[in-house]
Amino acid sequence: MKVIAMIPARLQASRFPKKLLSDLCGQTVITRTYQATVNTGLFDAVYVVTDSAEIKAEIEANNGNVIMSLQEHECGSDRIAEAADMVPGDIIINVQGDEPFTRKEPLEDLIEVFKKDIHGEIAVASLVHTMDDWEEIENPNNVKVVLDNKKCVMYFSRAPIPHPRDKSVDTTYYKHIGIYAFRRYALLNFPKMKMCQNEATEKLEGIRFLEHGMKMKMVETPFKVIGIDVPEDLEKAKQMIQHG
Repeated sequence: MKVIAMIPARLQASRFPKKLLSDLCGQTVITRTYQATVNTGLFDAVYVVTDSAEIKAEIEANNGNVIMSLQEHECGSDRIAEAADMVPGDIIINVQGDEPFTRKEPLEDLIEVFKKDIHGEIAVASLVHTMDDWEEIENPNNVKVVLDNKKCVMYFSRAPIPHPRDKSVDTTYYKHIGIYAFRRYALLNFPKMKMCQNEATEKLEGIRFLEHGMKMKMVETPFKVIGIDVPEDLEKAKQMIQHG
């Protein structure tokens, strides 16, 4: 089983333009993310997938692998699907380009899902952690996931699900962490699958797999994802590196 990592990397971001090329204690954010992914030792190959000549030059200057996108894409899964069609790989993991503190353990857990799936039933795997604070649960920026008793996805929503009609029930709320691991066929089919009503309404690409009958498995992880979304996050990341 050949496992590869792909890091989609757009130059422009609405909240923090050119954040991936921002300096983070002597290295750019995208270079730190790339090297952190390589340093896990989990992958047969790691690629940055971008439409930016600046990002391409940055990664190549640090001896990294880059695949240039051939067309415009609406989301990261579309971008890496195009790239995955160019290189061999049985399992493809989408690592976000703005996560320079990418860790080995959760990625290893995702790979283990497919190793244990001897009948090849799982098309996609991803990560969740639990939420206890009701304000966090109500926040539409936190994507909630309802799971069955085998930790497979029943639905994603920006709304608080399941709805707590009976408040005496001890309900666990799961927050989705957007690191996806795909079987090759699932990723390559993603751009070909029609966006249906629920995905279009919620603006959550994971729903597309569900609406087309693919099985998705979630792994609960204690590790918090630390991403660079706004300039304040970059300053926090600098403090983390400087103070160990």
